[in-house]
Amino acid sequence: MSNGYFLCTITNKSGWSSFHIYTELYFFEYVIAKKLNRWYNLNIKYMKTITYKKLIRSDKTMTQQQFLKNLSVPTGKVDVILDTDTFNEADDQVALAYLLKCEDKANVIGICAAPYSGPGKVDTPAEGVVNSYNEIFNILKLAKREDMCDRVYMGSKFYLSDEKTPVESPAADFIAEKAKNYSPENPLYIIAIGAITNVASAILKNPDIKENCVVVWLGGHAQHFPDTAEYNLRQDVAGARILFGCGVPLIQLPCFGVVSEFSASEWELRHWLGGKNELCDYLIYKLVKKGETIAKGMPWAKPLWDVTAIAWLLNDNNRYMSYELVHAPIPQYDFHYSYDNTRHFMTYVYRINRNVLMDDLFRKLVDFK
Repeated sequence: MSNGYFLCTITNKSGWSSFHIYTELYFFEYVIAKKLNRWYNLNIKYMKTITYKKLIRSDKTMTQQQFLKNLSVPTGKVDVILDTDTFNEADDQVALAYLLKCEDKANVIGICAAPYSGPGKVDTPAEGVVNSYNEIFNILKLAKREDMCDRVYMGSKFYLSDEKTPVESPAADFIAEKAKNYSPENPLYIIAIGAITNVASAILKNPDIKENCVVVWLGGHAQHFPDTAEYNLRQDVAGARILFGCGVPLIQLPCFGVVSEFSASEWELRHWLGGKNELCDYLIYKLVKKGETIAKGMPWAKPLWDVTAIAWLLNDNNRYMSYELVHAPIPQYDFHYSYDNTRHFMTYVYRINRNVLMDDLFRKLVDFK
């Protein structure tokens, strides 16, 4: 076995448990087993198989070791661009407010408005991106962070028409240009919580920036779900295919089947946030209005989808979510995933620690003065 990083799959004798680790320079099964015994308190005799697979990535610049590191939770403070369809649903406003209170982990260098459209929303993505752009300023005002207004950028006014032509926008230009200042060892984090048009366009405009970025995207459904017709993905499938296929370090937070468990009821919102500050009261108004729209006359809990993408930056010791590395799937235009085990790896979040994350969110929101 040659030097480098390898995927090691370990299965016990009964066949009921298997898991993956990523390891370097282990040449014998005994050495790996010895390491696992120390790290995971496993008994070597219960191991049935240990298989190896060299990790594959097509680029030549970023080392495999750095690529894997960038698929893990960052340590220390990082520079962040938020790409958000802020006026689409009330959880985008919550996510932006949460990010503003994560100053120990996130230095927000830009906030990009993302497009959205659809029945019951707006007719065109051009209308949606203007709404998102204006709502960013509204949240910054309520949060008393008008000092950040010069970091807001207008996004795409329509979705990608194919997988080769970027959509021109100030947001795409900003991302493509700003990412040049970073490196694989010091990447720019792009947290995307809407249609991925702006980010995909930036990658098309300057493909080299994939080396310098980590993209955290709330989009698609869980891989066990019967389709991928999730709102953010289905608006721009071409953009999603670029994102999953280009080789940028990608962290995916799937919606139904994973993030959908991160929900709050009206009682919780009013009990924990009501009357705390002007921003909290506005967020409650938006969330309750949305909850009553989708489940009028019924008990309801509103998923706060986009908050989980912010929480990736805070996920030390897996306190807010659990994840694994998987081969990047291929989003298809008929809303299903195809799979190819020769593709590069990405991070796939498969569980949200709902109560702990909700507690941190509420504590930060009431802290706005």
